Amino acid sequence: MKEDIKYCASSFLMYRTIVDHNKCFSKKYLPHFYDTPAKREPIRNSHELEQKLKKEVEKATKGGKAALALSGGIDSAILAKFMPKGSTTYTFQCVVPGKEVTNEVPQAAKYAKECGLNHKIINVYWEDFENYSPILMKHKGAPFHSIEVQIYKAALKAKEDGFNTLIFGESADSVFGGLNGLLSQDWKIGDFIERYQFVPPYKILKQFSVITEPVIKHANDGYIDPHEFISTEFFKESMGSYYNSLETAGVKFLAPYAQCFLDVPIDYSRIRNGENKYLVREVFNRLYPNFEVPPKTPMPRPTDEWFEDWQGPTRPEFWPHCTDNMTGDQKWLVYILEKFLNLIEE
Repeated sequence: MKEDIKYCASSFLMYRTIVDHNKCFSKKYLPHFYDTPAKREPIRNSHELEQKLKKEVEKATKGGKAALALSGGIDSAILAKFMPKGSTTYTFQCVVPGKEVTNEVPQAAKYAKECGLNHKIINVYWEDFENYSPILMKHKGAPFHSIEVQIYKAALKAKEDGFNTLIFGESADSVFGGLNGLLSQDWKIGDFIERYQFVPPYKILKQFSVITEPVIKHANDGYIDPHEFISTEFFKESMGSYYNSLETAGVKFLAPYAQCFLDVPIDYSRIRNGENKYLVREVFNRLYPNFEVPPKTPMPRPTDEWFEDWQGPTRPEFWPHCTDNMTGDQKWLVYILEKFLNLIEE
Protein backbone atom coordinates (compact mmCIF):
# COMPACT_ATOMS: atom_id res chain seq x y z
CA MET A 1 0.00 0.00 0.00
CA LYS A 2 1.43 3.36 -1.05
CA GLU A 3 1.44 6.42 1.20
CA ASP A 4 -0.04 9.42 -0.64
CA ILE A 5 -1.38 12.10 1.67
CA LYS A 6 -2.21 14.56 -1.12
CA TYR A 7 -4.36 11.98 -2.93
CA CYS A 8 -6.01 10.59 0.22
CA ALA A 9 -6.84 14.01 1.65
CA SER A 10 -8.35 15.13 -1.66
CA SER A 11 -10.28 11.88 -2.00
CA PHE A 12 -11.72 12.19 1.51
CA LEU A 13 -12.84 15.77 0.93
CA MET A 14 -14.51 14.87 -2.37
CA TYR A 15 -15.99 11.44 -1.57
CA ARG A 16 -15.60 10.89 2.21
CA THR A 17 -13.47 7.84 1.47
CA ILE A 18 -10.15 6.83 -0.03
CA VAL A 19 -11.18 5.91 -3.56
CA ASP A 20 -8.01 4.01 -4.47
CA HIS A 21 -7.75 1.09 -2.04
CA ASN A 22 -4.05 0.75 -2.81
CA LYS A 23 -3.30 4.11 -1.19
CA CYS A 24 -3.22 5.28 2.41
CA PHE A 25 -2.49 8.37 4.45
CA SER A 26 0.12 6.51 6.49
CA LYS A 27 1.24 2.92 6.98
CA LYS A 28 1.02 3.66 10.70
CA TYR A 29 -2.78 3.33 10.38
CA LEU A 30 -3.78 1.24 7.38
CA PRO A 31 -7.31 1.93 6.11
CA HIS A 32 -10.20 -0.50 6.52
CA PHE A 33 -12.64 -0.70 3.62
CA TYR A 34 -16.17 -2.07 3.44
CA ASP A 35 -16.74 -5.01 1.10
CA THR A 36 -20.09 -5.20 -0.68
CA PRO A 37 -21.92 -8.47 0.18
CA ALA A 38 -21.22 -11.16 -2.40
CA LYS A 39 -24.85 -12.34 -2.42
CA ARG A 40 -27.62 -9.77 -2.55
CA GLU A 41 -31.23 -10.63 -3.33
CA PRO A 42 -32.81 -9.18 -6.50
CA ILE A 43 -35.90 -7.07 -5.81
CA ARG A 44 -38.49 -6.30 -8.48
CA ASN A 45 -41.43 -4.94 -6.46
CA SER A 46 -42.40 -3.78 -2.98
CA HIS A 47 -43.85 -7.16 -1.96
CA GLU A 48 -40.53 -8.87 -2.59
CA LEU A 49 -38.80 -6.12 -0.66
CA GLU A 50 -41.14 -6.50 2.30
CA GLN A 51 -40.62 -10.27 2.49
CA LYS A 52 -36.84 -9.91 2.24
CA LEU A 53 -36.69 -7.34 5.04
CA LYS A 54 -38.96 -9.42 7.25
CA LYS A 55 -36.83 -12.52 6.70
CA GLU A 56 -33.58 -10.71 7.53
CA VAL A 57 -34.94 -9.14 10.73
CA GLU A 58 -36.53 -12.37 11.94
CA LYS A 59 -33.29 -14.25 11.36
CA ALA A 60 -31.25 -11.64 13.24
CA THR A 61 -33.59 -11.46 16.23
CA LYS A 62 -34.10 -15.19 16.69
CA GLY A 63 -31.60 -15.41 19.56
CA GLY A 64 -32.80 -12.25 21.31
CA LYS A 65 -29.44 -10.54 20.92
CA ALA A 66 -30.33 -7.91 18.30
CA ALA A 67 -31.62 -4.36 18.81
CA LEU A 68 -32.84 -1.79 16.30
CA ALA A 69 -31.58 1.74 15.62
CA LEU A 70 -34.88 3.56 15.11
CA SER A 71 -34.98 7.00 13.49
CA GLY A 72 -37.96 9.16 12.64
CA GLY A 73 -37.90 8.01 9.01
CA ILE A 74 -39.68 5.23 7.16
CA ASP A 75 -36.73 2.90 6.53
CA SER A 76 -36.17 1.84 10.13
CA ALA A 77 -39.91 2.15 10.91
CA ILE A 78 -40.53 -0.68 8.44
CA LEU A 79 -37.93 -2.83 10.19
CA ALA A 80 -39.57 -2.04 13.55
CA LYS A 81 -42.71 -3.86 12.35
CA PHE A 82 -40.70 -7.08 12.08
CA MET A 83 -39.01 -6.87 15.50
CA PRO A 84 -40.41 -9.17 18.20
CA LYS A 85 -42.69 -7.43 20.70
CA GLY A 86 -40.70 -5.96 23.57
CA SER A 87 -37.49 -5.65 21.57
CA THR A 88 -35.18 -2.74 22.32
CA THR A 89 -34.77 0.20 19.96
CA TYR A 90 -32.38 3.15 20.19
CA THR A 91 -32.91 6.65 18.82
CA PHE A 92 -30.10 9.21 18.62
CA GLN A 93 -30.61 12.72 19.95
CA CYS A 94 -27.83 15.26 19.57
CA VAL A 95 -27.78 17.90 22.31
CA VAL A 96 -26.55 21.48 21.95
CA PRO A 97 -26.98 23.41 25.23
CA GLY A 98 -29.30 26.37 24.79
CA LYS A 99 -30.27 25.53 21.21
CA GLU A 100 -33.07 23.55 19.61
CA VAL A 101 -31.82 21.10 17.00
CA THR A 102 -33.33 18.30 14.89
CA ASN A 103 -35.18 15.87 17.15
CA GLU A 104 -36.32 12.52 15.76
CA VAL A 105 -37.36 11.15 19.15
CA PRO A 106 -41.10 12.05 19.03
CA GLN A 107 -41.66 10.40 15.64
CA ALA A 108 -39.54 7.37 16.53
CA ALA A 109 -41.50 7.02 19.78
CA LYS A 110 -44.72 6.75 17.77
CA TYR A 111 -43.28 3.85 15.76
CA ALA A 112 -41.99 2.15 18.91
CA LYS A 113 -45.40 2.44 20.60
CA GLU A 114 -47.21 1.17 17.49
CA CYS A 115 -44.93 -1.89 17.37
CA GLY A 116 -44.78 -2.58 21.13
CA LEU A 117 -41.05 -1.95 21.42
CA ASN A 118 -38.85 -0.76 24.28
CA HIS A 119 -37.64 2.69 23.22
CA LYS A 120 -34.36 4.13 24.53
CA ILE A 121 -32.72 7.47 23.74
CA ILE A 122 -28.99 7.91 23.10
CA ASN A 123 -28.06 11.51 23.89
CA VAL A 124 -25.02 12.64 21.90
CA TYR A 125 -22.85 15.61 22.87
CA TRP A 126 -19.92 17.43 21.27
CA GLU A 127 -17.75 15.89 23.99
CA ASP A 128 -18.53 12.47 22.49
CA PHE A 129 -17.06 13.62 19.19
CA GLU A 130 -13.90 14.74 20.96
CA ASN A 131 -13.64 11.56 23.02
CA TYR A 132 -14.44 8.96 20.38
CA SER A 133 -12.79 10.46 17.31
CA PRO A 134 -9.26 9.10 17.98
CA ILE A 135 -10.34 5.46 18.34
CA LEU A 136 -12.60 5.66 15.27
CA MET A 137 -9.84 7.24 13.17
CA LYS A 138 -7.25 4.71 14.29
CA HIS A 139 -9.52 1.79 13.44
CA LYS A 140 -10.56 3.22 10.09
CA GLY A 141 -7.07 4.37 9.17
CA ALA A 142 -8.61 7.58 7.86
CA PRO A 143 -10.76 10.54 8.88
CA PHE A 144 -14.45 9.71 9.03
CA HIS A 145 -18.07 10.79 8.43
CA SER A 146 -19.69 12.69 11.32
CA ILE A 147 -22.42 10.05 11.73
CA GLU A 148 -19.91 7.54 13.04
CA VAL A 149 -19.70 8.99 16.56
CA GLN A 150 -23.38 8.51 17.39
CA ILE A 151 -23.39 5.06 15.80
CA TYR A 152 -20.38 4.10 17.90
CA LYS A 153 -21.95 5.44 21.11
CA ALA A 154 -25.17 3.54 20.39
CA ALA A 155 -23.17 0.37 19.76
CA LEU A 156 -21.42 0.74 23.11
CA LYS A 157 -24.80 1.15 24.83
CA ALA A 158 -26.27 -1.85 23.01
CA LYS A 159 -23.28 -3.95 24.03
CA GLU A 160 -23.68 -2.81 27.63
CA ASP A 161 -27.35 -3.84 27.44
CA GLY A 162 -26.39 -7.35 26.33
CA PHE A 163 -26.90 -7.12 22.56
CA ASN A 164 -24.37 -8.28 19.98
CA THR A 165 -26.13 -6.97 16.85
CA LEU A 166 -27.53 -3.58 15.84
CA ILE A 167 -29.97 -3.39 12.93
CA PHE A 168 -30.12 -0.23 10.80
CA GLY A 169 -32.31 1.01 7.95
CA GLU A 170 -29.16 2.10 6.13
CA SER A 171 -28.92 1.79 2.31
CA ALA A 172 -32.62 2.09 1.54
CA ASP A 173 -31.82 5.49 0.03
CA SER A 174 -28.89 4.37 -2.09
CA VAL A 175 -30.43 1.10 -3.31
CA PHE A 176 -34.04 2.20 -3.86
CA GLY A 177 -33.80 5.81 -5.01
CA GLY A 178 -34.05 7.99 -1.93
CA LEU A 179 -31.55 10.70 -2.80
CA ASN A 180 -33.89 12.69 -4.98
CA GLY A 181 -31.54 15.68 -5.29
CA LEU A 182 -28.91 13.59 -7.04
CA LEU A 183 -31.56 11.66 -8.99
CA SER A 184 -33.34 14.79 -10.19
CA GLN A 185 -31.71 14.80 -13.65
CA ASP A 186 -29.30 13.03 -15.98
CA TRP A 187 -26.01 14.72 -15.21
CA LYS A 188 -23.12 15.61 -17.48
CA ILE A 189 -19.84 14.33 -16.02
CA GLY A 190 -18.42 17.65 -14.86
CA ASP A 191 -21.75 18.87 -13.50
CA PHE A 192 -22.20 15.69 -11.48
CA ILE A 193 -18.71 15.91 -9.97
CA GLU A 194 -19.37 19.51 -8.94
CA ARG A 195 -22.76 18.58 -7.50
CA TYR A 196 -21.65 15.44 -5.67
CA GLN A 197 -18.26 16.33 -4.16
CA PHE A 198 -18.62 17.21 -0.50
CA VAL A 199 -15.73 19.69 -0.38
CA PRO A 200 -13.72 20.80 -3.45
CA PRO A 201 -10.12 20.00 -2.44
CA TYR A 202 -8.67 22.95 -4.38
CA LYS A 203 -10.55 25.31 -2.05
CA ILE A 204 -8.95 23.74 1.03
CA LEU A 205 -5.56 22.23 0.24
CA LYS A 206 -2.47 23.94 -1.11
CA GLN A 207 -1.51 20.66 -2.79
CA PHE A 208 -4.45 18.67 -4.08
CA SER A 209 -5.69 16.11 -6.58
CA VAL A 210 -8.96 16.23 -8.50
CA ILE A 211 -10.18 12.64 -8.50
CA THR A 212 -12.71 11.73 -11.17
CA GLU A 213 -12.42 7.92 -11.50
CA PRO A 214 -15.47 7.02 -9.36
CA VAL A 215 -17.70 9.15 -11.58
CA ILE A 216 -16.15 8.55 -15.00
CA LYS A 217 -16.51 4.77 -14.79
CA HIS A 218 -20.29 5.29 -14.71
CA ALA A 219 -20.29 7.56 -17.76
CA ASN A 220 -22.13 6.88 -21.01
CA ASP A 221 -21.89 9.35 -23.88
CA GLY A 222 -20.79 12.10 -21.49
CA TYR A 223 -23.64 11.58 -19.01
CA ILE A 224 -23.82 9.85 -15.62
CA ASP A 225 -26.58 7.49 -14.56
CA PRO A 226 -27.02 8.86 -11.02
CA HIS A 227 -28.68 5.77 -9.57
CA GLU A 228 -25.92 3.53 -10.87
CA PHE A 229 -23.34 5.77 -9.19
CA ILE A 230 -25.26 6.05 -5.93
CA SER A 231 -26.03 2.34 -5.65
CA THR A 232 -22.36 1.43 -6.10
CA GLU A 233 -19.95 4.22 -5.11
CA PHE A 234 -22.05 6.07 -2.53
CA PHE A 235 -23.38 2.73 -1.23
CA LYS A 236 -19.88 1.52 -0.32
CA GLU A 237 -18.84 4.79 1.30
CA SER A 238 -22.00 5.07 3.37
CA MET A 239 -21.96 1.45 4.49
CA GLY A 240 -18.32 1.85 5.44
CA SER A 241 -19.22 4.43 8.08
CA TYR A 242 -21.55 2.00 9.86
CA TYR A 243 -19.15 -0.88 9.43
CA ASN A 244 -16.27 1.05 11.00
CA SER A 245 -18.28 2.33 13.96
CA LEU A 246 -19.80 -1.00 14.88
CA GLU A 247 -16.70 -3.09 14.30
CA THR A 248 -14.71 -0.67 16.47
CA ALA A 249 -17.28 -1.22 19.23
CA GLY A 250 -17.29 -4.99 18.74
CA VAL A 251 -20.94 -5.15 17.65
CA LYS A 252 -22.29 -6.86 14.53
CA PHE A 253 -23.82 -4.60 11.88
CA LEU A 254 -26.95 -5.64 10.00
CA ALA A 255 -28.50 -3.54 7.22
CA PRO A 256 -31.34 -5.56 5.63
CA TYR A 257 -31.78 -3.11 2.74
CA ALA A 258 -28.12 -3.60 1.82
CA GLN A 259 -28.78 -7.30 1.31
CA CYS A 260 -30.89 -6.37 -1.74
CA PHE A 261 -30.45 -4.76 -5.12
CA LEU A 262 -33.02 -3.30 -7.51
CA ASP A 263 -33.37 -5.81 -10.33
CA VAL A 264 -35.48 -3.60 -12.61
CA PRO A 265 -34.68 -0.17 -14.08
CA ILE A 266 -35.31 2.57 -11.56
CA ASP A 267 -38.37 4.68 -12.37
CA TYR A 268 -36.90 8.15 -12.69
CA SER A 269 -40.26 9.63 -13.67
CA ARG A 270 -41.79 8.68 -10.31
CA ILE A 271 -38.83 10.06 -8.39
CA ARG A 272 -38.75 13.30 -10.39
CA ASN A 273 -42.47 13.73 -9.79
CA GLY A 274 -41.96 13.69 -6.02
CA GLU A 275 -42.18 9.96 -5.21
CA ASN A 276 -38.64 9.09 -4.26
CA LYS A 277 -37.92 5.65 -2.78
CA TYR A 278 -41.30 4.54 -4.09
CA LEU A 279 -40.97 0.81 -3.31
CA VAL A 280 -40.05 1.58 0.29
CA ARG A 281 -42.97 4.00 0.51
CA GLU A 282 -45.34 1.29 -0.70
CA VAL A 283 -44.16 -1.06 2.05
CA PHE A 284 -44.48 1.69 4.67
CA ASN A 285 -48.02 2.57 3.57
CA ARG A 286 -49.09 -1.09 3.87
CA LEU A 287 -47.56 -1.50 7.32
CA TYR A 288 -48.57 1.92 8.68
CA PRO A 289 -51.87 2.75 6.94
CA ASN A 290 -52.73 5.47 9.47
CA PHE A 291 -49.34 7.21 9.37
CA GLU A 292 -48.17 9.92 6.99
CA VAL A 293 -44.76 9.58 5.37
CA PRO A 294 -42.61 12.09 7.30
CA PRO A 295 -40.18 14.46 5.56
CA LYS A 296 -36.76 12.92 5.04
CA THR A 297 -34.00 14.17 7.34
CA PRO A 298 -30.37 13.01 7.50
CA MET A 299 -29.09 11.37 10.68
CA PRO A 300 -29.06 14.32 13.13
CA ARG A 301 -25.70 15.97 13.80
CA PRO A 302 -25.87 19.72 14.56
CA THR A 303 -22.60 20.61 12.86
CA ASP A 304 -23.79 24.11 11.97
CA GLU A 305 -24.18 24.88 15.67
CA TRP A 306 -21.03 23.07 16.80
CA PHE A 307 -18.81 24.76 14.21
CA GLU A 308 -20.41 28.19 14.36
CA ASP A 309 -17.32 29.77 15.96
CA TRP A 310 -14.63 27.48 14.51
CA GLN A 311 -11.96 29.54 12.79
CA GLY A 312 -10.75 26.77 10.48
CA PRO A 313 -7.64 24.60 10.24
CA THR A 314 -4.20 25.88 11.16
CA ARG A 315 -1.89 23.26 9.63
CA PRO A 316 0.29 24.51 6.74
CA GLU A 317 -1.38 22.14 4.22
CA PHE A 318 -4.57 24.24 4.38
CA TRP A 319 -5.34 27.64 2.89
CA PRO A 320 -6.09 30.34 5.52
CA HIS A 321 -9.81 31.09 5.90
CA CYS A 322 -10.63 28.10 3.68
CA THR A 323 -13.73 27.19 5.70
CA ASP A 324 -15.29 30.65 5.70
CA ASN A 325 -18.89 30.43 4.45
CA MET A 326 -18.91 26.61 4.52
CA THR A 327 -21.74 24.54 5.96
CA GLY A 328 -21.22 22.75 9.25
CA ASP A 329 -21.04 19.37 7.51
CA GLN A 330 -18.29 20.66 5.22
CA LYS A 331 -16.41 22.14 8.17
CA TRP A 332 -16.57 18.77 9.90
CA LEU A 333 -14.76 17.09 7.00
CA VAL A 334 -11.97 19.67 7.13
CA TYR A 335 -11.82 19.56 10.93
CA ILE A 336 -11.52 15.76 11.12
CA LEU A 337 -9.02 15.68 8.24
CA GLU A 338 -6.77 18.03 10.20
CA LYS A 339 -7.25 15.90 13.34
CA PHE A 340 -6.20 12.79 11.43
CA LEU A 341 -3.11 14.49 10.00
CA ASN A 342 -2.18 15.46 13.57
CA LEU A 343 -2.80 11.89 14.71
CA ILE A 344 -0.49 10.25 12.23
CA GLU A 345 2.30 12.62 13.28
CA GLU A 346 2.00 11.85 17.00
